Amino acid sequence: MRPAAIVRVAIISLGALYLLLPLVGALEFALRMRRGVYSLDAFAAVFADHRFQDTFLYSCAQAVVTVVLGVGLIVPAAYAVRRHAPRLRGVVEFVTLLPLVVPAIVIVFGYVRLYGTSSFLPLTDSEWGANALLAFGYVTLSLPYIYRSIDAGLTSIDVRTLSEAAESLGARPHTVLLRVVLPNIRTAILSGAFLTAAIVLGEFTFASLLDRPAFGPFMQLLGANRAYEPAALSVVAFGLTWGLMVLIGTIGGRRRGNRG
Repeated sequence: MRPAAIVRVAIISLGALYLLLPLVGALEFALRMRRGVYSLDAFAAVFADHRFQDTFLYSCAQAVVTVVLGVGLIVPAAYAVRRHAPRLRGVVEFVTLLPLVVPAIVIVFGYVRLYGTSSFLPLTDSEWGANALLAFGYVTLSLPYIYRSIDAGLTSIDVRTLSEAAESLGARPHTVLLRVVLPNIRTAILSGAFLTAAIVLGEFTFASLLDRPAFGPFMQLLGANRAYEPAALSVVAFGLTWGLMVLIGTIGGRRRGNRG
């Protein structure tokens, strides 16, 4: 084996150990809930807890709403910038990257002050309003990931040529977007959607400060009051996140294979 190959294998192995050893340790600890033997009691306790089911379903519903709102906002905006205002691309990229720079706690405090009980639009006064505000916050947090995924998808196709060809055949702008551009960036949209879902399922700051029954605060609450169940829950959350990542790779690979 060549020295370069040995270095690559060593780096990959160290990275895998760095990522997997804590997970293995958490799994081994979770299996020790029953004294003297390995068991799945901790996992059974987590899945039997009604709060797990309620918060997980709530976060899944929020993830769906966030994906729909985010994709509905970003796809037309990214297409319009590519098609009609390419000089604004840098400005749009800067705006979508702001959630990575501004801390989530600053954003949510701004939301609370702007839409609190004493504001002109007191969304926090009602349950539906707080849920809507949380969805808007998740859309803000997911902007960098959705926009980057969709922008990469638009980069992989010739947007101008496809649009002009469709328009020359009499297609209207919304038809071009929905029936020409959208099918060609389906994989990019799915990638952004799965990344967004992973973010929503584990997000804590927004849900906690808005007092919403989400999965992130439940994980924190369980970790503060139990011993073995938090380790089991962390393994489950890790599995869910990596399951979404595998779906991204699988769908992307199939799409490339179909094009080939």
